[in-house]
Amino acid sequence: MCVCVLLHCLVTFYHLSCVTLEHQHLRYNPLRDSWVLVSAHRMKRPWAGQVERPPEEHIPRYDPNNPLCPGNKRANGEGNPDYDSTFVFENDFPALQPDAPDPGSEQDPLFQSKAARGVCKVMCFHPWSDVTLPLMKKEEVVKVIDKWAELVEELGTIYPWVQIFENKGAMMGCSNPHPHCQVWASNFLPNEPALSDRCQRAYYQKHGEPMLLQYAKREAEKKERVVVESSDWLAVVPYWATWPYQTLLLPRRHVLRISDLTTEEREGLAAIMKRLLTKYDNLFEVSFPYSMGWHGAPTGPYLKEDNSHWQLHAHYYPPLLRSATVKKFMVGYEMLAQEQRDLTPEQAAEKLRNLPEDKKGIEL
Repeated sequence: MCVCVLLHCLVTFYHLSCVTLEHQHLRYNPLRDSWVLVSAHRMKRPWAGQVERPPEEHIPRYDPNNPLCPGNKRANGEGNPDYDSTFVFENDFPALQPDAPDPGSEQDPLFQSKAARGVCKVMCFHPWSDVTLPLMKKEEVVKVIDKWAELVEELGTIYPWVQIFENKGAMMGCSNPHPHCQVWASNFLPNEPALSDRCQRAYYQKHGEPMLLQYAKREAEKKERVVVESSDWLAVVPYWATWPYQTLLLPRRHVLRISDLTTEEREGLAAIMKRLLTKYDNLFEVSFPYSMGWHGAPTGPYLKEDNSHWQLHAHYYPPLLRSATVKKFMVGYEMLAQEQRDLTPEQAAEKLRNLPEDKKGIEL
């Protein structure tokens, strides 16, 4: 190839890259069969909108009035044990109950209802209120992962879906700063996993390989959206990300459920979670708010079915956009038309990737 042709190709590639970065375009989300509008130039607009209060910095290690602390009483009058590791209890105000009555069938297609039953549990990560996951020791995070796996296995024998999720920070609706998550098990497959199940199944039938297993391989090769990686795990800002610094955490081998992880994979997961969450905290130098959750193959009656199309993964959805006090609002166009983001996934990944993975933490 002559020098002129080579230069032309390089200039064309650079031009196309700039167009992708600087001009609006659509990206397809194969997990939801939907499109995301990427409008990176909108980050240049001045901001005169709402500014949030920064997260509380000085959380007491123990608060006698906090119902999640060891030894304290909860709203229902029950007392917590003096736990020194993880602690799981039935949610005092559950959204799902195992003995809820059946509303009965309705023939009118516009007024349908079905029975919704299940259980809701709360899981404290650590006895101290001022220790979040990135500040915990790796072996303490492993205990959290082991308890997640135990709950999925236990509740999954009965219920089709077990949703592990963490809302971190008041900005994400968390009413208690003590490090904790929730686990809801339901007698139905909720909307998001049902959609993900359909999309992953269709991809598997067409391509003969789990979508997210193939996706992880491709992202590991491309590198441009990788935030952190290890021999067993990969965390990326997904190509179709909606939230500004959204990440997707994936195992490198084919894994259906969190309970299927080996001891080594659980240790590796603890390590990469600490690395990722430390980067989040370092981005705006604040305890980073987010909603996260695990998706794996359905359980209950689905345990007897072939779920080869599924791949275990965790979603992290942080709201912050410009600073510790300015978040992304999913309103207007996002609610009425389709999802839209204000910087490219590649820009977000580069920012996160370049952040340090250490943070002055708490002496444990």
